[in-house]
Amino acid sequence: MSRASTQAPDSDRLAVCNDGPSIDAAEAAVILAAERHGYTKASLFAVRLAVHEALMNGFKHGHRGLPASLPVTLSYKVKDRTIECTIEDQGPGFTPQDVPDPTLEENIERGSGRGLLLIRAYMSRVEHNTKGNRVTMVYEKPD
Repeated sequence: MSRASTQAPDSDRLAVCNDGPSIDAAEAAVILAAERHGYTKASLFAVRLAVHEALMNGFKHGHRGLPASLPVTLSYKVKDRTIECTIEDQGPGFTPQDVPDPTLEENIERGSGRGLLLIRAYMSRVEHNTKGNRVTMVYEKPD
């Protein structure tokens, strides 16, 4: 990501590299825009966590076996009442319904599914494209 995070607009499309500074800058762009629209600290925490989990899922699962240099795309739109974020990786995709429920006893020791669970818990709407390599998340500001 080349843009300075302090200049983050209310909407953008970013190519995010799989390194800490790029991921942090992408998350910060969304959060800075949300702060300008008066979102609470609790809302900012929820959105940052969901964006982080979706980006990490894209790199860890979506890009498994692909070159580390491939970026994940983050598109976002921040408005007064909603924040919409779309994360798309370049992998083959997956079927979200096939991810085991990490809260079930037989899955407690497994290391997968928790990110998707957190995303669903904190966002108002979560949708995947048919291929399964793009997730669109919408956060609605509480009244």
